[in-house]
Amino acid sequence: MRGCGMGGAAGVDLWMVGSIGIDDVETREAKRAELLGGSLPYATAAASFFARAGAVGVVGSDFPEAFERRWRAFGTDLSGVQHVPGATFRWAGRYEENMIDRTTLKTELGVFASFSPRLPEAYRAARYVLLGNIQPELQAHVLKQATGARFVALDTMNLWIGTARPALLKVLRRVDLLTVNDGEARQLTGLWNVCACAEALLKMGPSHVVIKKGEHGALLFSKTGGPFIVPAYPVRTLTDPTGAGDTFAGAFMGYLARARRVSGPVLREALLHASALASFGVEGFSLERLESLRAAEVAARVRALKRMIAV
Repeated sequence: MRGCGMGGAAGVDLWMVGSIGIDDVETREAKRAELLGGSLPYATAAASFFARAGAVGVVGSDFPEAFERRWRAFGTDLSGVQHVPGATFRWAGRYEENMIDRTTLKTELGVFASFSPRLPEAYRAARYVLLGNIQPELQAHVLKQATGARFVALDTMNLWIGTARPALLKVLRRVDLLTVNDGEARQLTGLWNVCACAEALLKMGPSHVVIKKGEHGALLFSKTGGPFIVPAYPVRTLTDPTGAGDTFAGAFMGYLARARRVSGPVLREALLHASALASFGVEGFSLERLESLRAAEVAARVRALKRMIAV
C-alpha cells in the first residue's frame, strides 16, 4: 500500500475524504466511458480555485496514471490517497431527458468496499475539513485523526440516512455544517417544509445547514440567523450533472479556507462562489470544464449571481 506520490503535504489549507471512481455516463448530449469520477476529484478540483486541498481516498491498481496527472494539475495534494491491489470503484449511470432523474446501471465498489481512511500527519493540523459522502462510520473514524480541525462540513446521501442513521446522527453532533439536498433533508427529519427541516437539522448538532435544490439554487440556515438563498446560475449548456453537489461543497469549503474565518458574510460569499463553480462543472463531462476554467470566469459569474439577487 502506498500514497500516490504527490510529495509532501506542507501547505494544505483543507482536506477532504470521499470516493474516487471511474465512471460511465450517458446523458442526452453524449455517452462517455472511463471518466475520472467519485466525489473527491470534483470537490478538490473546485476547492483549488481558492485554496490547496488534500485528498483522502483509495484507488485500485487499474487507476490510470493519466487521471492522476490531471488531478495533480489542480494543485491537489494526493499523499492521502491509498493505492491498493484490486479494482477501483466504478459507477455507471444514465440521465433522463430532463437531466435530473437518473438510473444507476452499475455500482462496483472494488477496493472502496474495504477502505479505511488514514490521515497523513501533515493534514492533521488543517483547520478546514470536508467529510465527503461515505459511510458515517468512516467519517467519524477519520475525523478522530483531525486534531487541528476547527470547521468541519459533512455531506451525506439517502443511502446512509436509510441504512446507517444512528451512526450518521452521532457524527452530525461533531460537525459545524451539514450539506444535503431537499429530499435528503426531508428523509432525515421526517418533515416536508424546508424551513422546518432546517430547524430540525440544526437541533441535531451542526451550526449551519445548506439545503440544495438543484436547478432552483440552495439555502443556507444558521443557528444565528438566515435563511440566505442563492440561485443556481442558469447555464446554457448542460452537459453532465454528475458531481455537481460535490463541486458545490468543495468550492464552499475552499472559499472558507481562503477566508480563514467563518462569519455570516463569509458564509454567504462562499455560497455564491459554490453556486458559480457548480454551474461551470455541469458544462462538461467529468472535470473537463473545470480544467479549462479560469479565475476571471468564476469572478464574472459570481458578479452575475449577485446582480440576480440584488433589489
